[in-house]
Amino acid sequence: MTFTDEDAERIHHPHDDAIFITLLIANYTTRRVLVDNGSSADILYYPTFRQMRLRRNQLCLVNSPLVGFGGMKVQPVGTITLPVMVGSYPQQITEEVNFLVVDCSSSHNAIIGRPTLNSWKAVTSTYHLSVRFLTEYGVGQMQGDQLATRECYLAMLAMNKHV
Repeated sequence: MTFTDEDAERIHHPHDDAIFITLLIANYTTRRVLVDNGSSADILYYPTFRQMRLRRNQLCLVNSPLVGFGGMKVQPVGTITLPVMVGSYPQQITEEVNFLVVDCSSSHNAIIGRPTLNSWKAVTSTYHLSVRFLTEYGVGQMQGDQLATRECYLAMLAMNKHV
């Protein structure tokens, strides 16, 4: 899997933007999903969980906290396994993803971390704001949404002002 200069033409450069994509999670179109190669877990934020009309009794309890940057600990509400579809037909895959559900403020809705990126055999390019992955029908791709990335960043800054 390779990325070319042509793949970067739709991106405003220079940038240091994160990769935000849209995924179909449990038949729910989920925007503002952060692709995070540095995350050892896949995260679903509780407000998104509620918007998906899932019920708290569907969660499995988990006792180990998440430890974030700077040592901050967050106790997950629980875990849930949901089908996630990535890509567009025919270069798409659907896999079950085990999400940790956390109830804390965030400007995005979910995080796809290394467990899922590895199961997809995904390759990410922050320069191209793109994720590529193998499918039965060739290489699939999810293009990051640069506008959503910048909106999330501004929303996070606004949230931090009120803390």
